[in-house]
Amino acid sequence: TPIQMQAIPAMLHGREVLASAPTGSGKTLAFLIPVKKKKRKNVIRALILSPTRELAEQTYQECQKLIQLPENTVENSDLNQLLNNQVGPEIDLLISTPNRIIYLLNQSMLDLSTTEWLVVDESDKLFEDGKKDFSFREQLGQIYSGCENPGIRRAMFSATFAHAVQRWCIMNMDNVLQITVGGKNTAAKSVEQELKYVGNEDGKLMALEEIIRKGFSPPALVFVQSKERAKELFAELVYDGLRIDVIHGDRSAEERDRAIEGLRSGRTWLLICTEHMGRGMDFKDVNLVVNYDFPRSAVTYIHRVGRTGRAGQTGRAITMFTDEDRPLLRSIANVVKEAGCYVPEYMLKMKKLGKDQRRKVAKTQLKRKTIRTAPAEILNSGKAKKFKRKLKNE
Repeated sequence: TPIQMQAIPAMLHGREVLASAPTGSGKTLAFLIPVKKKKRKNVIRALILSPTRELAEQTYQECQKLIQLPENTVENSDLNQLLNNQVGPEIDLLISTPNRIIYLLNQSMLDLSTTEWLVVDESDKLFEDGKKDFSFREQLGQIYSGCENPGIRRAMFSATFAHAVQRWCIMNMDNVLQITVGGKNTAAKSVEQELKYVGNEDGKLMALEEIIRKGFSPPALVFVQSKERAKELFAELVYDGLRIDVIHGDRSAEERDRAIEGLRSGRTWLLICTEHMGRGMDFKDVNLVVNYDFPRSAVTYIHRVGRTGRAGQTGRAITMFTDEDRPLLRSIANVVKEAGCYVPEYMLKMKKLGKDQRRKVAKTQLKRKTIRTAPAEILNSGKAKKFKRKLKNE
């Protein structure tokens, strides 16, 4: 792919890179192939950071596929060893989240002194300010301090372009090579995109049920803004006879893995998810993405709709909006138009938010009406819980 043709030779020649390319364009292999080219005994030669456990697991699986190639003899270690704090000397390439690496460094259980490559996947996400005192940027700084090799190379990859990442790379990286495939912060043109006015929160549920009633080609992803709303929407749809599941932060790692496996195997037709799944996850043949809750920024929108229309395939994305979402409508409408999809002219003429306003809105979740048509006592009844357990065990 274009990103692979540019990034792989540059990294093989030891160039530090800042790479941006559309969703589904092959960025993972663009950094896996060069960092796995050479092997050294008993050292962690490359560290790859991902913002979520699920994305780290997916990258690990892609790495496993590369290992099966005849010319590749790189040793590997099961991800469970890392999760169980067992980092052995046989590990050549380490894939993890920042939190886990920092824990291991603080416990003196990890030696990064000979690491040659530090790769940050979804780098603009890692540079966002965290909800807690310890932001991703600060985490990255601590990890980089543990990489004591003076010749370490760094590579930043993402589907969207962040000026904060660019500024950091120019100031801290050695003659960084900037690689941009396609337009900056644009959605994939392989996705048919629609902005759908639904009036209010009740209209959303009616619109989603209409999509289901008319029929869709599974699998599909439905994005909501919080884990509470994910639970609420699941409770509304679970009785409709759909093969449905939900993934959010309150579910255990095992439950999240089972939800992802269900979507990939075809057992699950519709997966309700939060922003957690909007970054980097590669689900084969996802035909439809529904933004049930309007994304709070153009970047979030690009990543969400990028879960479909991947690797040369086509997809469809429907984004619902209410009157409360109008302040952000113009920025999303511009992205849709740039992708070649129809947008009503009035959306493009709406008031444009300033940079500070957009940043403030992006960090603020709207207080939306609870998703509920059935009384709470019915949803919490023994019969309802029994039905949910039955679905879970199918």
